[in-house]
Amino acid sequence: MCYPELTLIGIGEALWDILPDGKKIGGAPANFSYHVSQFGLNSLVISAVGHDKLGNEILSDFDGKLLNHHISKVEYPTGTVQVELDNEGVPYYDIRENVAWDNIPFTDSMKGLAQRAKAVCFGSLSQRNIVSRTTIHQFLDEMPDEGTYKIFDINLRQGFYTKEILCTSMQKCNILKINDEELIAVSRMFGYPGIDLKDKCWILLAKYNLKMLILTCGVNGSYVFTPGVVSFIETPKVIVADTVGAGDSFTASFIASILKGKSVEEAHRLAVNVSAYVCTQNGAMPQLPDYFIK
Repeated sequence: MCYPELTLIGIGEALWDILPDGKKIGGAPANFSYHVSQFGLNSLVISAVGHDKLGNEILSDFDGKLLNHHISKVEYPTGTVQVELDNEGVPYYDIRENVAWDNIPFTDSMKGLAQRAKAVCFGSLSQRNIVSRTTIHQFLDEMPDEGTYKIFDINLRQGFYTKEILCTSMQKCNILKINDEELIAVSRMFGYPGIDLKDKCWILLAKYNLKMLILTCGVNGSYVFTPGVVSFIETPKVIVADTVGAGDSFTASFIASILKGKSVEEAHRLAVNVSAYVCTQNGAMPQLPDYFIK
């Protein structure tokens, strides 16, 4: 298939979140790509599904959302995640292993997509298996270094990560997105605990020569660090349905705004408001109101 003027790509897991009220499409790359598409930019999700009913339903769902996709069918079951919500709507994930998205093959068409991409978002979860990890690294290496955004949304889940995976990913990205709990875990792993959260961010920004570092702190606000400058915005108070996909909507709206020429502060404010709205909705891919998109 041909995807003209391709701009942003989410690569990694595509799966079903099994929520208390039924199953919903999930996976950070799919969430990211869907929200990018709502801002009128060309986007695409790269993943894999099985030769099964759940895989076919994912493809049908993406088609129904008019979401471009490069989904391989492989000899593994389509991924599922059992999601339990606590009293504040915060999810706990039980992620099935050895599934289709663990085994995304690198194809010639993916090489072409990488060479035309303006931005890609990837995480650590989709790198837990060497097959998908190798594919993601190949994709990143094929992207041009100049004028592109390689966003590592660290997304630590159930111990499905290693120091090596995190280090390599931070070396390959130029934007890091991390939350406060993940930053504490990474700091312990990298050997500098006990330092102020903001100082840890400055250290990572400099060490990995990042263009930006996004730190989200739940109800305590969020930061965007760029060399020499930091933006902070408080989190709006909303009635939370669940927080599934809120971080992905933050990343998508932020980078879409940056690519549209908005300032870091403007992009940050939109991202905060979009993610707060997503928290008021059930599931990871609600349709955004027009006032966000205009």
